[in-house]
Amino acid sequence: MPKMRKKSDLPTKICVTCGLPFNWRKKWERDWEQVTHCSDRCRSAAKTGRPRAQA
Repeated sequence: MPKMRKKSDLPTKICVTCGLPFNWRKKWERDWEQVTHCSDRCRSAAKTGRPRAQA
């Protein structure tokens, strides 16, 4: 069994739409270099040209 990692040890990036930091996810393992948005909501907001409101 592989050694467990702490969430704080995972790489992070800043979302280009909302500007918030997000962590690496297992589903992004193969294409982490191309990931630029934290969620589908931010990706669709970027396509429509609407900036996502920050709380």
